[in-house]
Amino acid sequence: MDAMVEERLAVFDDEPDLNDWVEVMCGAAMAVLGIFHLVEPGNLVDPDVMRWFAAAVVAAGAVWAGHGLKDMAVKEVRRSIAVLETADADAGGIDTGLIRDVLLNQDAYKDFLVQAYESAWEDGVISEEELAELKSFQEALGISDEEAAGMSVKAAIKSAASDGEISAEEAKAIDEAAREAKMSPKDVKEALDEELSKKD
Repeated sequence: MDAMVEERLAVFDDEPDLNDWVEVMCGAAMAVLGIFHLVEPGNLVDPDVMRWFAAAVVAAGAVWAGHGLKDMAVKEVRRSIAVLETADADAGGIDTGLIRDVLLNQDAYKDFLVQAYESAWEDGVISEEELAELKSFQEALGISDEEAAGMSVKAAIKSAASDGEISAEEAKAIDEAAREAKMSPKDVKEALDEELSKKD
């Protein structure tokens, strides 16, 4: 896990942590020195000039120390995020949030399955690989074989009617999908006429 965390952090061009501590310590020292000369300006130069100079040193020291603290905080946050992501991956990579979303929004994911069928039918036939993938989507969404077959028929009809004509091969593919969906020829014809009417 440590190696994976370091690999993720490697995308950031971070300076060594020692630099951060140097910034904090030097900044704090400058601020302390500046505060001392604000209180005790001495007699080397005009006291008012020394106080202005000391105030500038305090401000510069505070900014320098703050920059070092900010860098350390950012690095810790990055490391925490990397550790959490790695821990999730080690746990099996299961996205429980996505599972919950699927269960609560099944209708939206059914539309996704319809689009997947439409993409699969674009070349006029569904390959074994595409069919296996669609089957896995169907099972994940808890959709029955009959309902999935109905989606397949509608997708096949939409794909075939996209150019305004239904070829013999496309008609054969639609008939095969309709038989699997147990759709009557009348229902298939109505669906075809409806889709073709959209192209007119």
